[in-house]
Amino acid sequence: MRIASGGVTDVGRVRSNNEDCFKIVEPLQLFVLSDGMGGEAHGEIASAMAVETVVKHCLDFEANPAAKVVGAVEPNWSARTKRLSTAVHLANRNIFKSAEANDEQRGMGATLTAVWIDDARLSVAHVGDSRAYLLRGGGLLQLTRDHSLVAEQVRRGILTAAEAEESDMQSVLLRALGAQAEIEVDAEEHTLFPRDALLLCSDGLTRVVTEPEIAGMLQAETDPIRSAEKLVALANERGGPDNITVVIVRLDKDSKGWFSWLRGATRRNSGSNGTGGN
Repeated sequence: MRIASGGVTDVGRVRSNNEDCFKIVEPLQLFVLSDGMGGEAHGEIASAMAVETVVKHCLDFEANPAAKVVGAVEPNWSARTKRLSTAVHLANRNIFKSAEANDEQRGMGATLTAVWIDDARLSVAHVGDSRAYLLRGGGLLQLTRDHSLVAEQVRRGILTAAEAEESDMQSVLLRALGAQAEIEVDAEEHTLFPRDALLLCSDGLTRVVTEPEIAGMLQAETDPIRSAEKLVALANERGGPDNITVVIVRLDKDSKGWFSWLRGATRRNSGSNGTGGN
């Protein structure tokens, strides 16, 4: 399935340096975003290390599909989802080891949100409070779960969503790359359809721009770069309290490739079910 993509990162109006990092590998249909933390440029090191590790491992996998899988994986995941999850585990290890070996890097860490498209299958891997969204038919669906204190409090009914938006604990993460030697990575798969759009962003966007506004912008502006630029500009108009990064991926309206993939997937699933037995 053909795609168009683009990304924009901006320091915002308050921070002195940009600790966000993203990478688009369009030939591989791989999109990776990370928001670093740690101060004094160490957040920049962590986010760059996270993105570089994930991209390198995914590229290596294309050359060596038999490479070892790291971390817990579900048996029904596709090979790419397993590899994407592995890549995030490796990024965590690299950041943790670097921080352990360098006193000035102690405490650095990063979020990581990555999506990998394989025909009509979408693999998602995630740690932290950066987000991935799917726009389909005008509706915006958050594909990732925030690993933050306030998000967990909302899920448990301790805070309302409105109270969470006003909390001074919004930046407290329960899960981040580099925080410990091993980490739990959220990974899942989705089926994509023609005309779908994906958006990856750091929390510098979602803290000041609402989901209805994001959906409206994606519907009004179909060019990935221009829509990303407009969302970043809107966040800056509202104070730009943090670094802002937006990556947008649009799937071609031509469904020919999608139907070919779906027929193949249906045959594979039917064959798999037919050979099973008790």
